[in-house]
Amino acid sequence: MHDELIARAQAWLAEDPDAETREELAKLIDAGDHAELAARFGGTLQFGTAGLRGELGAGPLRMNRSVVIRAAAGLAAYLRAQGHGDGLVVIGYDARHKSADFARDTAAVMTGAGLRAALLPRPLPTPVLAFAIRHLGAVAGVEVTASHNPPRDNGYKVYLGDGSQIVPPADAGIAAEIDAINTLADIPRPDGGWDTLDDGVLDAYLARTDAVLAPESPRTARTVYTAMHGVGRDVLLAAFARAGFPAPVLVAEQADPDPDFPTVAFPNPEEPGAMDLAFAKAHETDPDLVIANDPDADRCAVAVKDGADWRMLRGDEVGALLAAHLVERGARGTFAESIVSSSLLGRIAAKAGLGYEETLTGFKWIARVEGLRYGYEEALGYCVDPDGVRDKDGITAALLITELASHLKARGRTLLDLLDDLALEHGLHATDQLSARVEDLSLIADAMRRLREQPPTELAGLPVTRSEDLTRGTDTLPPTDGLRYTLDGARVIVRPSGTEPKLKCYLEVVVPVAGRAGLPAARARATDLLAALKRDLAAAAGI
Repeated sequence: MHDELIARAQAWLAEDPDAETREELAKLIDAGDHAELAARFGGTLQFGTAGLRGELGAGPLRMNRSVVIRAAAGLAAYLRAQGHGDGLVVIGYDARHKSADFARDTAAVMTGAGLRAALLPRPLPTPVLAFAIRHLGAVAGVEVTASHNPPRDNGYKVYLGDGSQIVPPADAGIAAEIDAINTLADIPRPDGGWDTLDDGVLDAYLARTDAVLAPESPRTARTVYTAMHGVGRDVLLAAFARAGFPAPVLVAEQADPDPDFPTVAFPNPEEPGAMDLAFAKAHETDPDLVIANDPDADRCAVAVKDGADWRMLRGDEVGALLAAHLVERGARGTFAESIVSSSLLGRIAAKAGLGYEETLTGFKWIARVEGLRYGYEEALGYCVDPDGVRDKDGITAALLITELASHLKARGRTLLDLLDDLALEHGLHATDQLSARVEDLSLIADAMRRLREQPPTELAGLPVTRSEDLTRGTDTLPPTDGLRYTLDGARVIVRPSGTEPKLKCYLEVVVPVAGRAGLPAARARATDLLAALKRDLAAAAGI
């Protein structure tokens, strides 16, 4: 067994094009570190609807140049098989370790396969890449990013020519082409021949951001902004300047791109402590709101002053606020969200006479809704200009929420006041999440199996009125690995994360509110119910 493992590692080493990972792997082989070699060579990083994402390092179960070259070759072969043999592939990347290398390797592989390749000029937000695909008439796009994952990770996100991320069966088709590759020597990789774009695409994207805002709307809200060590700062500042908003006050410690993310354990605004520096800056400067992007700036976090303190709004709260704002502005079309997001959006859409759809998790599904006008997901993702960017976009979402804050400010009101209005109109919709990060992925499978074999009949004292195993699909949803429980006044969805080693449980309770004076009691009731749901669900899942 050990001899076979060493042989696989030596074969990988012989064709690894990267000096850094060659040195790393040679040391593991020389040391006879069989446990670490098994962790890297016990399989392959699987290409799916999230593309690739994993820890950087040598071997087929890590993100490295060899894995990326194979993925790019598989994508090129798939595009050729679909009749796009001379089409354009546009490639973007963030500021993580190895991102620029992976982008250049992708450009070389596409060029060697006879396609045309174009690199974005420098590390830029993911929504700029999503915009560029349709703007340039490309047949596909690639974004090298691990979004808000830890510093040791990187990833590879693939879009097709409609500007949306891949969905089945394209993912399986690309994966099959990757599996058919024998050696890297079979993949032509010229030293040049691709284009590096100038700022024309970025300028076109920024010009498009103007369409998000209503003409002559108030632009007075003052913001504190953190880029979370990512690539959002320059693009967001340019967009805010174009719009005429006051220049955001930057969180200087997190303003510059830094792949080591030195001030945060996880570069995700939702993680504990990630917003501490932004809140400290807000206490200094007293803005109207705090805005954060994740490192590739496709997500947008919003915080508001609540009494003497600042608190993050949940993604579902921002999702409802943006929907209400668009309704007031007279938006037409369909509002959409994933099944793990709050049911409040459906009530807002219904009252406004707008179409509404639920999709599976991810903007690869939301962006494909016919007639989409607005889509969001609870994980801080908002698509506010689907004709421009068919994906979540943290830059345009920041513009729109700042316009709403300005609009309310002109009336002497705040985002929290509007949330109160929505609770009075539709009932208090409160959401939370139970998330378990694991080292051993089998623990996630065990929890899902336990819930399937012994589904709960009651949670938080509320009877489960319907249990659905989503692996079978529904009348409106394709199959997915998930469980949905409908309760009397609540809803629970359980699923493995598609991008991280986590089991994620999404909780929602809906509490009627008799009048404005009843809001505090309704919030207290919702808090108690969510805590009880967490407790009972954790016990049922064994996590």
